[in-house]
Amino acid sequence: MIAIIVGLLIALIVFVVVVSSIQQHKEKLEAEKRVKVSRQKAIIDENEELILLLANLPNNPNIVKILNSRSLNAAKTMQELMPGVKGIKNRVQELTARLKASEELATTQAGSEEQFTLPDNEQQLVAILQCIKKLRVTLKSEQTKGALDAQTFTHEDKLLAAMQLKINIESLAKRGAQAHNKEMLGSARQYYEKALQSIADSPLKTDYVLTRKAEIEEQLEEITNALKSTNAKDAAKKAKSEEDELDMLFQPKKKW
Repeated sequence: MIAIIVGLLIALIVFVVVVSSIQQHKEKLEAEKRVKVSRQKAIIDENEELILLLANLPNNPNIVKILNSRSLNAAKTMQELMPGVKGIKNRVQELTARLKASEELATTQAGSEEQFTLPDNEQQLVAILQCIKKLRVTLKSEQTKGALDAQTFTHEDKLLAAMQLKINIESLAKRGAQAHNKEMLGSARQYYEKALQSIADSPLKTDYVLTRKAEIEEQLEEITNALKSTNAKDAAKKAKSEEDELDMLFQPKKKW
């Protein structure tokens, strides 16, 4: 009888342990699902933010299409992980419609950086630069995952790289011009040299880049000549001052 009771107790303990292990495993799986769902939601939120920021860039329906496709894939993943998530079905339908609309628009329009005009506001400029950097990272991620073909990635990344280079060049050239106007020739030269270095470091050699390179080189030459002239004048002034001091030192002393 005691053996039976002991056996039942052992069986009960084993049963409790097994049930507890199964429950813990289920909870672990649910926690992992929630983490994955949160990641997909973060992707969708990031895409929405990027689409809003695209208003500050030249019109590019193809990038909008890529971002909408990324959001749709994330929403579908959420639906697979947790079909019961509130509103997920409607969200998938909405993103499907948005993707279709952007695909139709992308077939009739192409992205371009030709009409890209930089804002005068420094904060807006920083926001644009951050947006471009985020877009390039996002496109690279999609290409790495196989969600974006290499040809499309190369084309879109080239457009973004051209805009990023233009921001660097124009920002440095603007600061160089401001320093030049204030006759801060040393600072102006540094800004122009940095602009030329940005051009040299970039593989892009568009008409815009070549034109700005020639213009900045001309401005840099003007500053270099001005600095040489200033240095020559300073040297002559210093020599004259030293000569006057020598004259004062060796001139005959007056008798009082």
